[in-house]
Amino acid sequence: MKNIKFNRILPVAALLLAFLSCTTLDEDILDESLTGTGEAEIVSGSIAPVYGMLRQVWMHTVNFGLQEVASDEGILPYRGGTDWFDGGKFIAIHQHLMTPGNSLVGDSWTYITLTLSRAVAAEEQLTLEVENGNTNAQNPLYEMIAMKAYLNMLALDNWGLVFRKDASDEQSVILRGQEALDYIENELLSVVNVISSTNGPGRINKYAVEGMLARLYLNAAVYRDPYGTPDFRTEDMDKVIEYTTDIINGPYTLSAEYFALFNDDNNTNKEIIFSLDQRGVLQTEHSRWQYWSISGDQVPRPEYPSTRGTDAVAATPDFVQTWYDAYGNVDPADADARFFMRNTMVPENLQDLTGVNPTNDEDHYYTVEDTEFEMDRGILRNIIWGPRKDETGAIIRDTDGKVKIYPVINRRSSGANIRYVDHTFQVDFTSEGSLHNTGNRFSKYQFSRTAPNCCSNSSVDIVLLRLGEVYLMRAEAKLRKGDNAGALADVNTLRTSRTARPAQTPAPLASIDLDILFRESGFELYWEGLRRTNQIRFGKYEDSWTEKTDSDPNKRLFPIPQRAIDGASNVSGFLVQNQGY
Repeated sequence: MKNIKFNRILPVAALLLAFLSCTTLDEDILDESLTGTGEAEIVSGSIAPVYGMLRQVWMHTVNFGLQEVASDEGILPYRGGTDWFDGGKFIAIHQHLMTPGNSLVGDSWTYITLTLSRAVAAEEQLTLEVENGNTNAQNPLYEMIAMKAYLNMLALDNWGLVFRKDASDEQSVILRGQEALDYIENELLSVVNVISSTNGPGRINKYAVEGMLARLYLNAAVYRDPYGTPDFRTEDMDKVIEYTTDIINGPYTLSAEYFALFNDDNNTNKEIIFSLDQRGVLQTEHSRWQYWSISGDQVPRPEYPSTRGTDAVAATPDFVQTWYDAYGNVDPADADARFFMRNTMVPENLQDLTGVNPTNDEDHYYTVEDTEFEMDRGILRNIIWGPRKDETGAIIRDTDGKVKIYPVINRRSSGANIRYVDHTFQVDFTSEGSLHNTGNRFSKYQFSRTAPNCCSNSSVDIVLLRLGEVYLMRAEAKLRKGDNAGALADVNTLRTSRTARPAQTPAPLASIDLDILFRESGFELYWEGLRRTNQIRFGKYEDSWTEKTDSDPNKRLFPIPQRAIDGASNVSGFLVQNQGY
């Protein structure tokens, strides 16, 4: 194990916290073997704050939203002129017109650096425990070293820098370019062959570290020179292939049902390598990846009438069009199990809504038990169906207590001309294009049955790394080395693995190139916070898409928040603003 300087006093990482705004420091105990007394409590008390704060990093209005809205995948207008303006931060990010004062960038910096400071403190405490003979602290120590590397890789991806810091009483050293790459690589290599291979997905294990290494080497060309044309080196691609192959030959299997990866019980899904464990223990966990894109007029769980969506991010027409272009005359809902799964089984005699509207549809419904209602999954288009409430706010039921399922009424922005929620193809920043209903919606995650409202008590783990991505990484490395046949085989293995609904299992591709592989990565990994990074690596980030025309390569990196630069102003030259801001 590497030498680590430590101190028995565990001050908060003061230099990092100088960058931070106010936040709660209350800790939650995680579900995966993080409880106990005595020595076990010391271990759990060290690592729980780190794993717990990671969910704040991946909150919808923190790093997840930053990645999605900056890409060609997601767009968040000023909904109806009333919702989601938030100082214009989402619009600016989408148009690549962000400034150092953008709070979406600032909050991402805050929580990444705060979580990193906690990981440093945990590493320090666990080092003491190991030196004092607590063998139970050894593997958690390796986890915290890997967590530091993971968080630094997020910082490198966002801002082109990392913080080298091994003790809480040390000042961080800022590294960029090759030095930053070397530091993260060394941290991960120091634990990859000694960390447990049996930790569940809620804790970092050997395969998660190998996945992090594969991501690092795959993006190394960008990280070395974030503003130039990437130089993909053979030795980097060989390492991607080495680590992804070890994972593929490991204990994981591709999920036959694609959407099972994002269900209430996904903690046991054998495709997931690393995730945020949310099995009902964290009372302040989040369902934001579930509800953020869903209509605010939809009631996803009628047994909990206060559940709803929030009409935020929609899929850009450009992203949805890639599916239509790929499948031509065949609806992608019929051709690809990843695009759509129908759960609202509207009877055939009710499907035609000709002449039906909210003023005359009292009898245009079907019924289900409240616990059996499931929203459709995937990309939601056109008129949606769901429960309806009466004037008192109660769910409308039949005489047997079953829930009546109607076309969902658009009460948020249809005004006097009351109509149904119609998720149109077009969404943009115009008045008409930013109404609450506009845009196809992401419904990838199941709305948890443990969620009593829009945003808490979910049992759905948030997926951070899975085998599907690993296959795509290996395919890309092979393709960049000229092994088209090997790349095609990996992509087709992934496509044809989604066999739970055979009629929708994607057909194998006949050929592969970088453009097809980029398109395929969008089909497989949408709404998982990876699109921006992939766009940059594939040379697509300066392209134009809905409401975005900026082509400045400087925007590949976000600005360092002004409040961070101001907070570090007492250390001359410590934080230098990224070029172009």
